[in-house]
Amino acid sequence: MPRIHKPRAGSLQFWPRSRSKTHYANVKSWANKDKVLAFAGYKAGMTHVLENNQKSKVAKTISVPVTIIECPPLKPLSLRFYKKNPYGSQLLSEISSKNQNKELSKKIRLSKSKKEQKVPESYDYIKLVVYTQPKLTNLGKKKPDIFEIGIPNNIEEAKKLLESELKLEDIFKSGQYVDIHSITKGKGFQGPVKRFGISLKSHKSEKKRRSAGNLGSFTPRKTDWRVPQHGQLGYFKRTEYNKLVYLIDSDPKKVNQSGGIKGYGDLKNDFILIKGSVGGPKKRLIIFSETIRNKKDKAAPEILQISQESKQ
Repeated sequence: MPRIHKPRAGSLQFWPRSRSKTHYANVKSWANKDKVLAFAGYKAGMTHVLENNQKSKVAKTISVPVTIIECPPLKPLSLRFYKKNPYGSQLLSEISSKNQNKELSKKIRLSKSKKEQKVPESYDYIKLVVYTQPKLTNLGKKKPDIFEIGIPNNIEEAKKLLESELKLEDIFKSGQYVDIHSITKGKGFQGPVKRFGISLKSHKSEKKRRSAGNLGSFTPRKTDWRVPQHGQLGYFKRTEYNKLVYLIDSDPKKVNQSGGIKGYGDLKNDFILIKGSVGGPKKRLIIFSETIRNKKDKAAPEILQISQESKQ
């Protein structure tokens, strides 16, 4: 057989390959829409649904893999007002919510000041800081996760959001496209074969078999950063664009599997079904936002059945 030439795999766009600082993503780009732009939930696992196939004349139903994400309501923590400057964005002031869960003290130090916080005279945009409520799930933890989401640049609407819980069905709907922001599964220290997909060296090669055959030229005497070498793999921040929302529902009995979802347990809150796979292991926080690429929403798929068979 001819020898296959496969020097390496993996995009150099994702560089450097370093671990994420947090276990949930920091969203940098937001869509320009007049609504709340994001929500978050905990990844429960995967299953498949039977969908009515309208395109094919042969197969009436098709099986589609979906990811289950449990989405308990989000609670607002504060409003942040930002001003753009030549060096980025500057935080001007912050207005805190009055109704806060006691579990927040496990994550941050709560302010005891009773001074009335004021809105700055001029600002460029507003962000809403929210936190999750894992105590409402079967995760087995109480410490919330805190992150920012984009909202309309309207102070009156922002103040209304500050005093009410955010629910999934009020922000997204079935049949629309979203962007998924997640931290992938960590794989620790790995070699170049697993990390970059280079081929194994032949049996006639000397010394090493699972390494790059050539680390660079003899002159200059240095190793280029593009050479595939060992290092950290996984636990990276990744964004997937235009993922289809198959279903948003408030009845967890529709997806709970016999014996519980493997590695997660039973759902207790609203859930969302995303077509295909989503980065990250089970129980990790997944943030999904309004898509920043032009993708028209379509009618919600006609789901005939959701598989509830045990995956144990």
